This record gives sequence, C-alpha cells and structure tokens, in this order.
Amino acid sequence: MKEWFVAACLLALAACTGRDAAPGATTPERSAAAPAPNAASSAAGDAPMPAPAATSATGAMPAPGAIGYNGFGPAPFGANEEQVRMAWGADLGGMKPDQPGGCYYLMPQPRSTAGYRLAFMFEDDRFVRMDVDAPDIEAPGGGRAGMFERDIRRLYGDRMQVQKHKYVEGGHYLRIPDASGPGVLLFETDAGGLVRAWRIGQPPQVDYVEGCS
Repeated sequence: MKEWFVAACLLALAACTGRDAAPGATTPERSAAAPAPNAASSAAGDAPMPAPAATSATGAMPAPGAIGYNGFGPAPFGANEEQVRMAWGADLGGMKPDQPGGCYYLMPQPRSTAGYRLAFMFEDDRFVRMDVDAPDIEAPGGGRAGMFERDIRRLYGDRMQVQKHKYVEGGHYLRIPDASGPGVLLFETDAGGLVRAWRIGQPPQVDYVEGCS
C-alpha cells in the first residue's frame, strides 16, 4: 500500500504542470482558490486568536473527525499555509514549487518508518486537498484505506460514482461528492477492489490523479 503514497509524495515535490484529472471528472480551467476566511479577533480586537490544533493528543495523527468535506479542523479548503500549520499543531515540511502559485505538498515531520501517511496539498497558495493512505485514519462517512469497494458502496450508497483507474487495470476511483457543497471524497482501489488510499478536497485538484507532478 505504502509504495503508492510514497511515490505520489516524491512526485509532489515538483511544481504542478501537465496534471491529468481522473477520467470522467470535470476539469475546468484553473482559477484562484477561494479566499481564506478572516481570522478571528481577540477580545481586544487587535490580534488574531490562534486556531486550535486538530491533531490527536500525541500530535502525530489527526483528531477523529478533523478531516471533512470543508477542510481540516479549523483550516477550511481555501486557507493559507499558516492556517493549516496552526490547525495541524506540529511540524510540517515540504518543498515549495519553482513557480509562484504552483502545486506542492506539506507533510508531517519527521517522516515515520511507515512513510508519509497523509499530506496537505496547496495550489495558488491555498489549501485545496488532503491525501491519506493510513488505514487508521477515517474519512468522512467511515471509509478507510484497507476496505474493499463493496464496503465503500455500503457506506455511501448511490452517492458513490465509479470511474476507471488511469493506471491500474481493473482498479477504480470511487468518487463521493458532498451533498451540500463543492467538496469531493475519492477512494482509489486496486484490481482486487482494495482501497489503497483516499483523498478529499476541492475540484479540480481532488481529481489530479498524479498529485502535483
């Protein structure tokens, strides 16, 4: 399972150029991401209040329910890098793109022996997507890496859209749009129907099948 995610993260260190979206997904021209919301002010009204961290007590994993269709904890999709760092509450590292506004990932540091288990994608200097391959991190609605396609269908029902995998013969992308907003949850399966990884974010970035490469 890990080789898929590690490869994607290594490719993500380059700027986003020439990316493809998942087959059948809408791919509009890239536009500026939604502006980040105004930071909450302190009682004095002259300084922003720090956002609460959305990691677990150890800081190594996201807190249950922190990942959603709207973003990560107090950092919504469209937030800037500082807001995401505050939401994570621990060290994040990664290489910035060569070109301003290019695509890049930030990943928890230090890297664990299991590799990078989750990553935050940015484009146009805004948070647009999360990638996860750890089976102990739950997606909105209960899906996880390590489940089978039939399990995902049982959880999400008719909301699930099945698309052919671009590189894996017999593999699928299982796309579940948010019922009340623009967010999309997408599971990636192998030829045997096993979920290898999942991602969640905004179109068109959530449909980039090669991450930032």
